[in-house]
Amino acid sequence: MTMEKVRLALLGCGDVAQRDYLPEFHRLGERAEIVAVCGRSPERARRVAAQYGIPVWYTDYARMLAESDAQAVINLTPIQLHTETTLAALQAGKHVYTEKPVASSVADALRIHRTAERLGLVLVCAPCVRLFPQVRYAQEQLNAGLLGPVFSARAYAHMGVPPWRGYASDPTPFFAQGGGPAFDMGVYPLHVLTGLLGPVQRVTALVGKALDSFVVADGPYEGKRVAVEADDNWQMLLDFGNGRLASLAANNCVVGSRAPQVEIHGLQGSLALDPIDVGAPIEFLRAGQGWQTIQPPATGRAAGPDHHLGIEHLVECIETGRPPLLSAAHALHVIDILEKAARSSHEGRTLAIEHFL
Repeated sequence: MTMEKVRLALLGCGDVAQRDYLPEFHRLGERAEIVAVCGRSPERARRVAAQYGIPVWYTDYARMLAESDAQAVINLTPIQLHTETTLAALQAGKHVYTEKPVASSVADALRIHRTAERLGLVLVCAPCVRLFPQVRYAQEQLNAGLLGPVFSARAYAHMGVPPWRGYASDPTPFFAQGGGPAFDMGVYPLHVLTGLLGPVQRVTALVGKALDSFVVADGPYEGKRVAVEADDNWQMLLDFGNGRLASLAANNCVVGSRAPQVEIHGLQGSLALDPIDVGAPIEFLRAGQGWQTIQPPATGRAAGPDHHLGIEHLVECIETGRPPLLSAAHALHVIDILEKAARSSHEGRTLAIEHFL
């Protein structure tokens, strides 16, 4: 018997949709279909629908939710709209995959989490890095004890100094309140560290701001001055308990760095990886053996972030009824860390994390 395809609606058809999600969707062609797309620009929504064979396009997401027979929504809207749009989709009875972060505050993340639970709907929360092969490899090495006991880790979330060249959408939301490097990029290594080492118990941080604004250098928004409202320089210390400590920097005031984006240190070895690029090699040091370079197993994408794995996970959870590994509880824990880090900097003290995995 042929299984009926899972019907999906795409909310947001900007840069990330066209660069990362839509070009990979063919990998799910036998199990799922996109039946509607919604974007703010009618020209772009119409063009994306025609290019990818999506039968209906909208500019009003409330109308799409009311009219579409989609079972689930892929939410690729800007960070500041995640709460409003995800809640609307859930309240319309749709399962949801939401881009990261699930919300910009603990209060909003809790509302989303509780709404999904109350309605019995699947909520899959990006980033899907725990499904990436390099992170799975790291988990296998830790499970096998090949690094020995781990007491130290460090991570770096690099957003780059703006303006960004070659970006085809309006970059304003990345720098507005609710955005910034910690909420946009810091969530990647935070999901990796907490996925591998467990929940953070306490956080202390210093948070500052380097830039006030910048001018877009090229593309459709060339010449636009963008205000940098969100803090753009974060330094965090994370306490995982039992003497296990990690540091995390997140910023967009550094041109570049040679530091590994995630490095985990055990008493018998160290492991360094890129949490985003599925094609980047893993560096593995074992005591007495020197550094080794290991290529992670291939996914359907040769390089860069394979966000499509998150959509596959959504479809699998809908088909099987299994709870998501990319859970709202994990996303909530990460938002709590970031919210407490900001408070820690303001209040000058270490703060306990309240929401755990």
